[in-house]
Amino acid sequence: MNELFSLLGIEAWKPVLTALVLPPVPLLLLVLIGARLILPRRGLGWLFVLIGTLGIWLSACNGVGSLLTQFLLRPPPALSADAIARLKADVKARQPLTIVVLGGGRDAFAPEYGRSTLRPRSLERLHYGVWLARETGATVGFTGGVGWGDSSGPTEAEVAAHVAAKDFGLPLKWTEGDSRDTRENAIRSVALLKQAGVTRAVLVTHAWHMPRALRLFDAAAGGAIEFIAAPIALAPLNRGGAVDWIPSAEGFERVRLVLREGLARLVGD
Repeated sequence: MNELFSLLGIEAWKPVLTALVLPPVPLLLLVLIGARLILPRRGLGWLFVLIGTLGIWLSACNGVGSLLTQFLLRPPPALSADAIARLKADVKARQPLTIVVLGGGRDAFAPEYGRSTLRPRSLERLHYGVWLARETGATVGFTGGVGWGDSSGPTEAEVAAHVAAKDFGLPLKWTEGDSRDTRENAIRSVALLKQAGVTRAVLVTHAWHMPRALRLFDAAAGGAIEFIAAPIALAPLNRGGAVDWIPSAEGFERVRLVLREGLARLVGD
């Protein structure tokens, strides 16, 4: 699919096209179609309206987000204490190991800081990557440039390097700032790791993003590098009971994220 976008010269349209096929846009269109059909075909029109309205409701529920995550994505578990201890032992034995933190977005300019800063998802990933580096002794790097259709300000990797050194007190070992999406994160990062002679790497990103990221990094490495999944944000959002089936902002975000990952898998991204 990326090749098709490149051929047509519409790479910058990826965020727009993604937004158009995810809730609530298709469901709102369904409601509008139903409303138009109510006069000539009353029963069919109301059916469209009801399906669209129910779809909008469910697409903003934590319960739906959790079910979709479990059955559609199946993210790997968090790194256990034993796994972290083994990584630490590997580093002490001088086995080449690095931590790869995947970018999740940056603001070109944040007035409160007077400079560019990382968005919450990037900051969460970087925070865990730095924590994991301190626990294991492994080096840590960051991959992320600027998104499609965005060319202003420093790259995400440059911002992450500043945050890691100044705010977290741990300079990054390496950065990759030319990639624009997960596929390019994988291709460009793997090239850097191979050049450095790295044969094992810990991959840090959100749990809902990990299955696709791991697949793309494994494909880019072609077996030359073993990637170990270190997902974050695995804590369930469910509160239990009816509240999980009441629309909320966090439920809407979760459902959209899961559906976007499913759509990316469907189109081979």
